[in-house]
Amino acid sequence: MNGFVAGWRRIPPVIVDLFAVAVAAADVYLTADTDDPLTLVVCIIGCAALLLRRRWPLLAVVLTLPGALVANILAAPVIALFTLSTRSRRRGLLFACGAVFAAAEAIGWPLTDQLIADQSWTVVTFVYQLATAAAPILLGQLVQTAGDLQARIAEIQTTKRHERELYAQTLLARERNQLAREMHDVVSHQVSLIAVQAAALQVTVTDPAAREAAASIRALSSTTLEELRSMVMLLRAAGTQSPGLAPQPTLAELSGLLATSGMPLTVTGTPPEGLGPAAQRAVYRTVQEALTNVRKHAPGSPVTVSFWQDDRWCGVTVTNGAMTESPLQLPGAGLGLRGLRERAEILEGTLDAHPKDDGFLVRLSLPRHAG
Repeated sequence: MNGFVAGWRRIPPVIVDLFAVAVAAADVYLTADTDDPLTLVVCIIGCAALLLRRRWPLLAVVLTLPGALVANILAAPVIALFTLSTRSRRRGLLFACGAVFAAAEAIGWPLTDQLIADQSWTVVTFVYQLATAAAPILLGQLVQTAGDLQARIAEIQTTKRHERELYAQTLLARERNQLAREMHDVVSHQVSLIAVQAAALQVTVTDPAAREAAASIRALSSTTLEELRSMVMLLRAAGTQSPGLAPQPTLAELSGLLATSGMPLTVTGTPPEGLGPAAQRAVYRTVQEALTNVRKHAPGSPVTVSFWQDDRWCGVTVTNGAMTESPLQLPGAGLGLRGLRERAEILEGTLDAHPKDDGFLVRLSLPRHAG
């Protein structure tokens, strides 16, 4: 039944309506006396009423009853009764319409002739016609029940899918909590030791340059701990009301980043204006990652940070020369540049990072008014 209903509903409604009218017209042609003007009129009205059955099914039933009374047509009233049954949940109304249809078919036209002629035969015919009316009504109720079952099944499937998503979110929250614990226990411990040792070095050394370097290390360690704490809180908040991201860096913090780099820097141009928060973070992170890579792979090399903009594009270019010291043996997986490239693509920009003859170049290009 479900397959029949689904297949029937895939047929365009206009085609179904025209087919219903054609069947009713064929029934009129085969059974009714169309030479009689009254019979012809009520039959035409009954057939045309099928075009109204989707919007006004009860009116369609009422308009087909005169044809059943005068011309004893069956197709139009049966189709109208079926449509009403599929759309109405009022069992009393359906029974009343079926009874009126059966009476119209049994009594016939003219009323006086049929009632006086043979009342017993009229009652028997009424019972038979009542059974005929029951068929489309019961079939319509069956189709209505099948539709209800399909809707219920779809609702159950949606509920199960939602439960699976909740279960997946629970597992993800559990994994994030474990990751947050590991980050806190391992990384924060090591960074805290760096900050403590830098503070002790700042107190004990007498060389001003060494003391300044120790102060810088201590400040960077404190900043790293704050960012780590924010990330841990964000990870642990999965599945609950998120506390939101910690305040993210903007172009206003670039001067501080460049001032604490501890590198021979040359800065040209000014940071672009009019960028949204996400684009400002992309510029900041690009400069930050480029300087970090210079410290790791080309310590001591001169660095040039160039901000640029035109009518359509803006961005920053960070270049460095050849190293003058031995590179630091620090772990790395190339994820920094990959993350920068993903940021740029999200903002519909590009990131170009490649070695050149005597160093390395990182160039971020963003649309002029990127978000």
